[in-house]
Amino acid sequence: MKTNNMYKKESRFARFPYALSIKDIFLAAVILVGVQSPMQAQNEAVQYTQPSWYFGVAAGGNINFYRGSTQQLNAELTVPTTFHDGTGFGLFVAPLIEYRPANSRWGIMFEGGYDSRKGAFNSVTTPCNCPADLITDLSYLTIEPSLRFAPFKSDLYLYAGPRLAFNLNKAFTYQLGLNPDIPGQLPTDPVNEDFSSIRPNMLSMQIGAGYDIHLTSVDKKTQFILSPFVSFQPYFGQDPRTIETWNVTTLRVGAALKLGSGHAIKKAINKDVLVPIAAIVEPEVKFYVDAPKNSPSVTNVREIFPLGNYVYFDLGSTKIPSRYVQLNKNQVKDFRQDQVELTTPENFSGRSNRQMIVYYNILNIIGDRMVKSPKSSITLIGSSEQGPEDARLMAESTKDYLVNIWGINPSRISVEGRSKPLIASVKKGGTVDLVLLQEGDRKVSIESSSPELLMEFYSGTNAMRPIEIVSGQIAPPDSYVFVNAEGGINAYTSWSVEFKDEKGAVQNFGPYTQDKISIPRNKVLGTRPEGDYKVTLVGQTKTGKVLRKETLVHIVNWSPATTQEATRFSVMYEFNSAKTIEMYEKYINEVVVPKIPKNGTVIIRGHADITGSETYNMNLSLARANDVQSIMQNSLKKAGRTDVTFEVDGYGEDISKSPFENKFPEQRYYNRTVIIDIVPQK
Repeated sequence: MKTNNMYKKESRFARFPYALSIKDIFLAAVILVGVQSPMQAQNEAVQYTQPSWYFGVAAGGNINFYRGSTQQLNAELTVPTTFHDGTGFGLFVAPLIEYRPANSRWGIMFEGGYDSRKGAFNSVTTPCNCPADLITDLSYLTIEPSLRFAPFKSDLYLYAGPRLAFNLNKAFTYQLGLNPDIPGQLPTDPVNEDFSSIRPNMLSMQIGAGYDIHLTSVDKKTQFILSPFVSFQPYFGQDPRTIETWNVTTLRVGAALKLGSGHAIKKAINKDVLVPIAAIVEPEVKFYVDAPKNSPSVTNVREIFPLGNYVYFDLGSTKIPSRYVQLNKNQVKDFRQDQVELTTPENFSGRSNRQMIVYYNILNIIGDRMVKSPKSSITLIGSSEQGPEDARLMAESTKDYLVNIWGINPSRISVEGRSKPLIASVKKGGTVDLVLLQEGDRKVSIESSSPELLMEFYSGTNAMRPIEIVSGQIAPPDSYVFVNAEGGINAYTSWSVEFKDEKGAVQNFGPYTQDKISIPRNKVLGTRPEGDYKVTLVGQTKTGKVLRKETLVHIVNWSPATTQEATRFSVMYEFNSAKTIEMYEKYINEVVVPKIPKNGTVIIRGHADITGSETYNMNLSLARANDVQSIMQNSLKKAGRTDVTFEVDGYGEDISKSPFENKFPEQRYYNRTVIIDIVPQK
């Protein structure tokens, strides 16, 4: 009875060959306890360099793949049947040292510790029709120097180098089972011995990749970094024995915890003798904060929002993207195009939320208009870089939604497929911002010749009737605090800003990567009417240094005293064009100009998307604004009017002032615009 219990215990061990032994756990604990680094306090007033040396510990698991064969386990034991191939899992834990200068892509890594190559060979059947299992407990002391390379000077790095292993354990367990066809046999005891002919050391190689995750702020003296990694160690040089053909290939997955300490940046001072000191050349950044005087008025805006006639599709997909609002049949009866802001798309975000919600309801707006105008019809023209057939599938998915959800007769909707739209963004041989341009060309165009769907005048087939939005009070630009770090986009990898009030309370904003940002005054002041602030710019340079600049500013909270009414129109432009299309020129002359009241003010602001250079887009946006002003002035001149005041400006791709974000192609489409605000005389 006792013998049977022993056999069952060993059988359970045979079924779970990857369990860690007590010796493994103890050795890992000893190594972990041996790696200790004291925490160091930091004086925040002192600036520090980024560390070049890091110390820590790496831990992970080895997924071991056995290939080849073994039969003669040692001088006393040659098993009746040869074992072939197998797999296993073992522990890896090692202290590490890493050297990498802050401004270099190259570095050196060194690890040395415990490395297990445990595993189990595939079960075999012996000549006596008995199953047999062989489990190994190989482990090594490993020394692994590596060359480290960060290809983009980023937190992603690659490494490769040799691996020198010294054998620590060469034990095995051999278990011969019983013939299932012969009852009443007594179980055999497992054989626990050591392999013979084990190589005392091995020289192999590895290649891997990792990613540094910073656990502390980059301006701290002591830096803590967590680095997940994966490495591949091929079978070259990994033949555990000097006989037979057994070799081991290993895939290692784990993480390293590292810490490093920077050095204080000190200025040499001698009170008795003035000695010339080589100046540290810092990047030129002009830092100033602008809190304009409070405006005495706020504007209620009645916006005539243009309805674009495109549905943009994600690259590689012919399904309508989830950001477009897709109703079910029960919701259709309650849809109203003048209340589309109540229907929010999935995962929606954006600067002008209300307007983009309108656009993401385009299919529902078209469906609602076609239901109310049963004689109207449309053509859906898909364009895809993968060819006309793929483009046609995009158009078909759009048609299916209108037919199945809105109940539109299929005969009222025709579909086509093209390789590119009539006005394509991607030009032959172009490589700059290619993905953004491809996203802009992958779309379905909704075209119609039915007057019920078009503007009050219509020219062409894509002049969709706009949506009117009454947006309520719009805070003017002077309700913001503008923080300017001119040159910061080139000098810093990122920068942040802190506001400290008279009582020492600090608020932090950022990080940012552009030159200018705007912060609502109430975000800084809260409910306070006004306050004095010390504003500090904290920039992280590309060499790892942290630089600070300070200025003072007085901020008064924005509180409108009077209200004025305004009407807003938008004029859309094709990609890379500063000349409005004929449809919008007629729109300006026949719709917009007649709505300018006597002695009114027309505010014209040109914008561009992020495709192309910043300087080019600034000039392009101003050219668009001037184009609109020229059309309006000519129209006013023909009417004999000289009472209108114009304010014209171009904002380029400035994300603090652009109407929308630039994440999706429809947002970039709406950023190629000129916004016209018509304000009556105060």
